[in-house]
Amino acid sequence: MTFDDADSFGSLALPTSDEYRQAMGRLVSGVTIVTTRAGGLDHAMTANAVTSVSLEPLLLLVCVEREARFHDAIIESGVWAVNILPGSARPAADWLATRGRPLHGQLDRVAHHAGPRTGVPLLDVVLSTVECRTTELIVAGDHTIVVGEVLSVDLAEHPGDALVYYRGRYDTLS
Repeated sequence: MTFDDADSFGSLALPTSDEYRQAMGRLVSGVTIVTTRAGGLDHAMTANAVTSVSLEPLLLLVCVEREARFHDAIIESGVWAVNILPGSARPAADWLATRGRPLHGQLDRVAHHAGPRTGVPLLDVVLSTVECRTTELIVAGDHTIVVGEVLSVDLAEHPGDALVYYRGRYDTLS
């Protein structure tokens, strides 16, 4: 059997995108803000499709919707950061998940500084930050999987509760 042989899976109907979304919503995931700098502007998006890939070498991935403005920015820049959020950062996560928000000054509401290795924005209130350089791009459906080599890691001194996403809403995890 090959992966292309769809008939070998029987006559059952394939799941709808709504069913799939509901199923994945039952998987608790951490909430992050992914940042980059391109075209002289800071860019950011809320993401929960972030995964550690490898410890040797250190690799991290983020999935970015190809229709999103952030997609072009992360591809152009080649460097980016993942900001792992505490529960107190929910307003920032909400704001940076808002479709159609202004491109200019989108991080004006969020305290941040330039990353030491890449210069991309790093949020001030986080559990940790990870700066990366893109090593691979994989088109998968309506997203691009962006794989990055880890260039720096910063751990918060007093991390607090984690912001998590479950069944379509935010919560905290101690």
